Amino acid sequence: MSGEVGPPLDVAVRGDVEYRPDRPLPYRARVRWTDPSTGKRPSRSEAFDNEDAARAWIDQMQRLANSGVRPETVTMTLAEYGESVMSLAIRGLEPKTLDPYLAGWRRRVLPTLGHIAPRMITNGGVDRAVNGWIADGCSHSTIKNSLAILVRIMEQAVRDGVIDRNPARVTGWQHTFRKAEDELDDPRSLALPDWATLARLADALVARSSGQYRGWGDVVLFAASTAARIGEVAGCRVGDIDTDTWLWTVRRQTTPSPGGLADKGTKGKRARVVPLIAEVRDVVRRRMGDGRERPDGRLFTGPRGGRIATAVLRDATQWDEVVAGLGLEHLRRHDLRHTGLTWMADAGVPVHVLRVIAGHAAITTTQRYLHPDHRAITAAGSALTAYLGAPRSPGGPQPQAM
Repeated sequence: MSGEVGPPLDVAVRGDVEYRPDRPLPYRARVRWTDPSTGKRPSRSEAFDNEDAARAWIDQMQRLANSGVRPETVTMTLAEYGESVMSLAIRGLEPKTLDPYLAGWRRRVLPTLGHIAPRMITNGGVDRAVNGWIADGCSHSTIKNSLAILVRIMEQAVRDGVIDRNPARVTGWQHTFRKAEDELDDPRSLALPDWATLARLADALVARSSGQYRGWGDVVLFAASTAARIGEVAGCRVGDIDTDTWLWTVRRQTTPSPGGLADKGTKGKRARVVPLIAEVRDVVRRRMGDGRERPDGRLFTGPRGGRIATAVLRDATQWDEVVAGLGLEHLRRHDLRHTGLTWMADAGVPVHVLRVIAGHAAITTTQRYLHPDHRAITAAGSALTAYLGAPRSPGGPQPQAM
């Protein structure tokens, strides 16, 4: 089994650093060793932005090799390592427990962390993964099972000597989950108050991004005005938009998957139609004019033309710092969707129409956006007062004469 600790290597691991000035990460660290079972001389390499980091990586590879850990094991991604040690990690589990554990591994852990080497996974990285699952609406049991299998895999990495401690043993996520549940009971409380606040947010995110990339602001304006998920915005193609009727047919979403981002169907598994309001049409026109005239071209991409995701938007714009500076500490990327649905509800969009725009499976979910604000409650009281004060016949309603 490739993930297991083997016997000490017969030949010491040797390393060198190559400087490649034309690369974004110019220092390539490489280690070579002799495989005692085959006699072959494999190698592993990794790129860094400075020489000290490259040499530290070589030192780590040599130190682990001296303790019996093979370099190929150390450089595996979590997906590769998990596959190699899964039989060890799940030993002793009953079938009724194993099935949800493996489902969590496939559907949550691998898409989120599978591309990262176990030695590069931190407590913070696991925290962000769990927060992402909470934001995606995963149930408490789904998150618990996903974490449980991750803990088992990383515990095997500890036993193999790949890592010193298990970063998957995180705490506090249950509190975050309860808070998210409470917020979903009143999604209106998560919405931005008005378009001016949304525009300020978009401008501030652009200003904090590298190169002040305007596309990040466009994504924010488009997501809020259409009440769409960030993944659906990322999956939008030019051909999905009809500029004659200004309707967008939401057909797909771009989400994390093993090996990177991938396109799949919408969360509701069916297409829906969303209106594009006047305030966002200039954004759409400009995006279509930025070399994206082809129908299959993406309407929104990153500054280098790559696919976007909610984590990409967060990191590229320093989202957490920006929203805190604007006094919107509570705001998450998904709250742009809450904003759009709240605005539509307040504008008088009928609940059955709002449900179609949102793509909700149950109308009870849509009804959460219809909670009246204080002005509506006051108006209701005034209407009742006016009704009670109106003159009426003492005998009640009288039949009309024929």
